Amino acid sequence: MPVSMVRSAHHDTCYPVGVRIPQFLQQHRLMGGAIVLALTQFAASIVGLVRDNLLARTFPGLGVVDVYVSAFRPSDLLFQVCIMSALGTVFVPILAAHKAHGRRDEINNVLTGTMAMGGAFFAMIGLGLGLVLPWIAHYLVHFTGDDLALYIRFGQLALLTNFLFVFGNSFGQYLITEQRYWVYGLTPVLYTLGTIAGTLWLTPLIGVYGPMVGTVGGAVIYVLFRAAAVFHFGFRLPKKLWHPDLHEMGLLMLPRMFALGALQLQLLLFDTIASGLDRGSITINAYSRNFQSVLVGVVGIALAQSAYSLMSQAAAKGETQRFRMYVEKGLGMIFLMVIPASVVLILAAPIAARLVHLQSDAWYPIFRTALILYALSAPFESVTHLLLRGFYAYKDTVTPAFLVVGSAFFSVGIAAYFTSSLSVFALPLGYSIGQVLQASVLGILLMKKMRKRAAA
Repeated sequence: MPVSMVRSAHHDTCYPVGVRIPQFLQQHRLMGGAIVLALTQFAASIVGLVRDNLLARTFPGLGVVDVYVSAFRPSDLLFQVCIMSALGTVFVPILAAHKAHGRRDEINNVLTGTMAMGGAFFAMIGLGLGLVLPWIAHYLVHFTGDDLALYIRFGQLALLTNFLFVFGNSFGQYLITEQRYWVYGLTPVLYTLGTIAGTLWLTPLIGVYGPMVGTVGGAVIYVLFRAAAVFHFGFRLPKKLWHPDLHEMGLLMLPRMFALGALQLQLLLFDTIASGLDRGSITINAYSRNFQSVLVGVVGIALAQSAYSLMSQAAAKGETQRFRMYVEKGLGMIFLMVIPASVVLILAAPIAARLVHLQSDAWYPIFRTALILYALSAPFESVTHLLLRGFYAYKDTVTPAFLVVGSAFFSVGIAAYFTSSLSVFALPLGYSIGQVLQASVLGILLMKKMRKRAAA
């Protein structure tokens, strides 16, 4: 690690020299891990708001910001379908099963094989997309002229960023399995700081490419810090690149490929719709959802990630009662915290607008309404993150895949239908209705699955 470390006398956990970690923040249990992830997610969200504000102030017409936001969609679609369908679903349960039985060498072998296969595969298909992007870009967005040319260049640089994320996110899943949440949670802050640095210091030198080059630099730092962490916590490169678990991962990831593809396609189609509306619609939609995602990240994703390894180990050992305890405790904490926070977010809309430099009379009324619609979905999306990981802990990727795909297309359908009458507001409306539907059905089906496992 780039900082000196000392080891806790009571737990196998390392902290920076001179930093005394309170008992309630220690990361090896559900609540402690959730608090660590919530704090780091909040830090990442604050830095993200600084980035959004800086982009809006640096490019006040929002045209460049529209292009920057939308240029990541094709690359993200490819990355989520081909890489995160494995890393974000079945990778942790497989690593957790080896950890539960003390098979450290197997963890090293699986991680190395995943990075080698994933890196080679994404490099190949990413290169293909980068080459054909100039010919297909006009089908993805309604930009023309200089905006379309900039979209193509940004999209190609986004592919490089996601190639680096293949390795960074592989290391991240190892950190989740080992319940090492501090490094896992703080590295996204460093990534976003790269965009901020590029906007501040590179834009005067290379113009509109400053934020994008800074983003690529942030991705490099993100990978290097996570790599240093996993080696510090015991990872070692094995001599072979193939592991039998990669075959199982390939089979289990197939349903999730469709689910993540549908989610990213939903975001891409939202941008396609918004790019045909008034200038700034993509940015306002993205920024209002960014505030909603702060609530989801700080509570929903933090609790889901903290519980994921624990649920996976309980599932691997057949401890259904312990599994149920993690799910019920997580749901209770989510509802207790996210619902009041959503109300506060709605009331704080004027402050939120100032934080992202959208307080002008031209932007604020649109931003406020979009923010309210997205805030309504926060409790349901937070619950969804926990419930999805419950299915993945049981290595069931088929059931949630059907629901996620259905919800995504339902959301896009609603948005497309109401765009003519509601303009940009149709996007958060469709998104929120889809999240309510998805969370409700996932909850019912996971409870049925737990009852069936308990009776077996």
